[in-house]
Amino acid sequence: MSESAAQLTESLLKLLQNETFVLLNTVDAESGGPTSTVISWVYAVDSSTLRLAIDHRSRLVRNIKENPLVTLTVFGEETVHAINGSAVVKIDPLPDVPFELCCFDVQISAVRNALFYGAQLESAPKYAKAYDQRAAEKLDGQVFAAMQKA
Repeated sequence: MSESAAQLTESLLKLLQNETFVLLNTVDAESGGPTSTVISWVYAVDSSTLRLAIDHRSRLVRNIKENPLVTLTVFGEETVHAINGSAVVKIDPLPDVPFELCCFDVQISAVRNALFYGAQLESAPKYAKAYDQRAAEKLDGQVFAAMQKA
């Protein structure tokens, strides 16, 4: 692990301005324990702000509203980054998408290398959409356009 910075590096900013996925860690509103969920609707607004879109059917919306402290784990740049911050509702519901999403802005407080000392990722994990590719691309396009306008 290394020292933390208070904002995204230029290469991490670029990575998070394109479609990728992150592990979102929140505090569960019911149990008070940690919880982790993979999300792909994440967008770097700038080097100190990340924007997330989350389906209202997800427990994550309640978790974040009740405890805004989050960590996003990002796999890239040959390492694993832990991005800590505090989330606030940007817009709810997010307009111009076919179902209700809550849009959060995360103000970044720390970015650090979370990979153990001496290790390096040989490749970032990849995922495939297991449903209708055209429908997925259309929905992703609508969500990212709405997030960028928010």
